[in-house]
Amino acid sequence: MSIASRTPDRSGFTRRFLHLAGGFWSADCRSGGSRPGRRNWTVWLLAGALGLLTVGQVVVPILLNLWSQHLFDALEQRSMDRFVLMIAAAGGIILFNIVNTILHLRVKRRLQLGWRTWLTQKLLGDWLTRGRQHQVTYLSGDHDNPDGRIAEDIRIATEAAIDLVLSLSYCALLLISFTNILWRLSGAPEVTLAGSTFHVPGYLLYIALVYAAVGTSIALLMGKPLVKAVNRRQGHEASFRFGLARVRENAQDVALLHGESGERQRLGVLFGGVQRGWNGQTHALSNMMVFSAAYSVLSAVFPILVASPSYIAGAISLGVLMQTAQAFQQTVGALSWPIDNLARAAEWKASVERVLGLHEALQRLDREIGGEGTERITVERSDGEHSLGFHGLSIAEPDGRRAVEPFDLEIRPGERVLIVGDPAAAVRLFRAVARVWPWGGGRVVLPALSRVFFMAERPYLPHDTLRAALSYPDGAETVSDARAAEALGRIGLGHLLARLDEPDSWDEVLAVPEQQLLGFARLLIHRPDWIFLEDSTDSLDPRTEEAMLRLIDAEFPDATLITIGSHPGLEAHHRRKLVLERVGDTVRMREVPCGDRDRRIAAVAE
Repeated sequence: MSIASRTPDRSGFTRRFLHLAGGFWSADCRSGGSRPGRRNWTVWLLAGALGLLTVGQVVVPILLNLWSQHLFDALEQRSMDRFVLMIAAAGGIILFNIVNTILHLRVKRRLQLGWRTWLTQKLLGDWLTRGRQHQVTYLSGDHDNPDGRIAEDIRIATEAAIDLVLSLSYCALLLISFTNILWRLSGAPEVTLAGSTFHVPGYLLYIALVYAAVGTSIALLMGKPLVKAVNRRQGHEASFRFGLARVRENAQDVALLHGESGERQRLGVLFGGVQRGWNGQTHALSNMMVFSAAYSVLSAVFPILVASPSYIAGAISLGVLMQTAQAFQQTVGALSWPIDNLARAAEWKASVERVLGLHEALQRLDREIGGEGTERITVERSDGEHSLGFHGLSIAEPDGRRAVEPFDLEIRPGERVLIVGDPAAAVRLFRAVARVWPWGGGRVVLPALSRVFFMAERPYLPHDTLRAALSYPDGAETVSDARAAEALGRIGLGHLLARLDEPDSWDEVLAVPEQQLLGFARLLIHRPDWIFLEDSTDSLDPRTEEAMLRLIDAEFPDATLITIGSHPGLEAHHRRKLVLERVGDTVRMREVPCGDRDRRIAAVAE
């Protein structure tokens, strides 16, 4: 079964999210941001503190409710002493609320950052391992723009999850507290129907429950399209960000080819999707606002209208009237949590789905490469071998179609091998040796205790110092000033030595030929035993290309050199020549004579 035919499990949204992100809250974290075996007591202590502070938030409206009763009673009785006491009580409530709110904010944000850090490290670890960041691009499914999913969607997924849980907990505690208050304030009035008298205790509570239930039902019905609208908009936003990132990464090529007009058109099309997503969300929000605008005003006046008859009849004081109105409002507000958080919940769910899409694609990739229903290439090191061996190796496309027919080949230490022919097949062969192209069959046996160096057509230059670019993937501290000066001098880039510790975007600062030369400087730094060149001289002029190949001959006389390329000057520096010849839909490998090496080198020198 091919990877493209697999479909991810879309059942059990909550179960899938907890499977991905719940490890942060487990008692024994063994992945992500925590050290192995370290019990995660800190997280639970913070969570417990946050729970207590949330209770403190609920205490504030309860105190204000009691304060309101005493204040209005004092006003009704025109009592200055009680009025002054209420002013002092208000100051105490304010002070308590300030301290509680600040502590709540700090603890909450620490938890949010901790969870985001843990999940980011977990997903980065799954993505940036064993070439998965490259392999996953060949899978079908919803996992595009991994940068946006890791940077933005993880942030929303973790921050909004804690915000929603806290707000739901707050509303639940508020509901419990003010349900009791509202029940007590309702009394037990008598209701006469058809000549019969009924006692209805807690009638205000029942009215609040019915009022909130009707409002919530209408809001959920009107807000259902909002979830889909938010999801569509976030997808369009991610595509637009990815398009901008692509232009930034290739700014030099776009400028050289004067492709700004075409890029503007492509980005305009992508931004058109953003506009459609925005307009769709605006339309869905407008439908919600029609209801919420009326609901918010009605919620402010409805409780006073309900409780006023008792005050007019003299059954309750003005303070009790205001206390009742506030308790009614708090109860309805707590029951209206779905209305108030529908948009936030929709945004959270859309972001979680995007994070899950990438995570599940990486898991699916691991299962496929692990041997579930598909043949794979095995790469291993053999302690008893000093040659590079290909045993029944065949290369396939991710969808299962065979790209290169099976072949056997042995490359001995110190040999110079040139690979020509089908460029895609040659690149896949290199990827297979590097363990990042698993699709196919057979075995690749790497020589024991050897250092292997792959030089791509364009060397990857991190946005860092030039010293870091020379040492990559090792740390910058591994390259001394003397080694850097020698390497840069040998390739003709000695003028860059003054900028050795200057951070910059070197893939934009340096011309393409200079970037390829920097790859040879990196080669001199690492001193490998096996060198794989992938069209690494295609941007160099013939004289510079010859100088770099002679440099390899002089500096690495005992190293094995395997080169992909079609330049005439390459053959003079290789003894074996392998041709990847396309036959129909597949490619076959055959070896052809490489000619007299010494004579060809002399001819090139002349």
